[in-house]
Amino acid sequence: MSSMTETTSAANDERSRKLTAGISEGQLLEVSMGPHHPSTHGVFRMDVVLDGERVVKLKPVVGYLHRNHEKIGENNSYLASMPYTDRLDYLCSLTNNWAYALAVETLAGIDVPERAQYLRVITAELTRLQNHSSVIGFLVQDMGASGTPLMYAFREREKILDLFESLTGSRMMCNYMRFGGCRIDLPAGWLDRAKKVVAGFPQFLDEYENLLGTNEILMARTQGIGALSRELAINAGVTGPLLRASGVNYDIRKVDKYGIYDRFDFKVPLGDNGDVYDRYMIRILEMRESIKILDQAMCDIPPGPIMDPKAKIRGFRPKAGEAYGRIEAPKGELGFYLISDGSGNPYRYRVRPPSFVNLTVLEDMCIGNYIADTIAILGSIDIVLGEVDR
Repeated sequence: MSSMTETTSAANDERSRKLTAGISEGQLLEVSMGPHHPSTHGVFRMDVVLDGERVVKLKPVVGYLHRNHEKIGENNSYLASMPYTDRLDYLCSLTNNWAYALAVETLAGIDVPERAQYLRVITAELTRLQNHSSVIGFLVQDMGASGTPLMYAFREREKILDLFESLTGSRMMCNYMRFGGCRIDLPAGWLDRAKKVVAGFPQFLDEYENLLGTNEILMARTQGIGALSRELAINAGVTGPLLRASGVNYDIRKVDKYGIYDRFDFKVPLGDNGDVYDRYMIRILEMRESIKILDQAMCDIPPGPIMDPKAKIRGFRPKAGEAYGRIEAPKGELGFYLISDGSGNPYRYRVRPPSFVNLTVLEDMCIGNYIADTIAILGSIDIVLGEVDR
């Protein structure tokens, strides 16, 4: 990892040297972009060096929101860390729960009942729908659009959050999954309401795509902007929609087939140019595939228990060993690495967050572009600072 980082850094320095060649001293402008006050929600800064309005260098500045998540995990019981995972990505708490549960289940050799597997898929794909629709709304608002696209996205997101609240008791910090299954079963009528929400989502996507995809300003601000090459995306360990927009066919739901994803028929959309427009379109197409998965899962969900009866909640002490559990979270590969020493809490608790890893290519995508384009490029990555700083 360090050699890859050094290579990328050297390449960026060389690109910056070529861009600054011939520019006399004093003609470059250094700008600190972003909020500075530590109480600001999700503090993130970019130290940018400009030649006119062109980006010559860019350094992401993180760490303002550091909360010691991993060290807390090593001092908590395994179960007590589950609600902490909700806070890593507060838009996607249910997928956070799944990744952590999968790591512990792999470590302890715990099975998950059929019905619980279906519940995990349903809640995860609903999470993908609300995450992707929201990030597109934020993206176009960051580029100067009125609040209309974002409000349309939030209107649909509210319907999904209502489902989460009626199932888990919380709209965002759901704390729903457990080792060996899920905390509670579906309440009466929940599945019918979910089917109704999912059935209406294609119409929303059609309207959303028609609203945005025909806007010539959005096309000009996204096409050919912030291109990420296939080679760099692979070498930098980028995952998720950011990777697939660069044309790399890699989706952990297909690669690992974790849970029961091998039972569902869905495609992995790929981009051609790896620019901001492709990253926008990939999320539109992924939402359409999530709808297909949800239709199949909600039709086929079987009756039965939602917890493995052999799974222990209290006094849980897995045998000494190590395990890595990963899933295809909405933002990319989310993984948890755990080492057990046989006690009631992990000896080592490590998170592999997609937001932090994907952020490492921000400078590469911004160099040579206008300063105004950096906002669109950053928005197209889709980061959340709870994951970045953890």
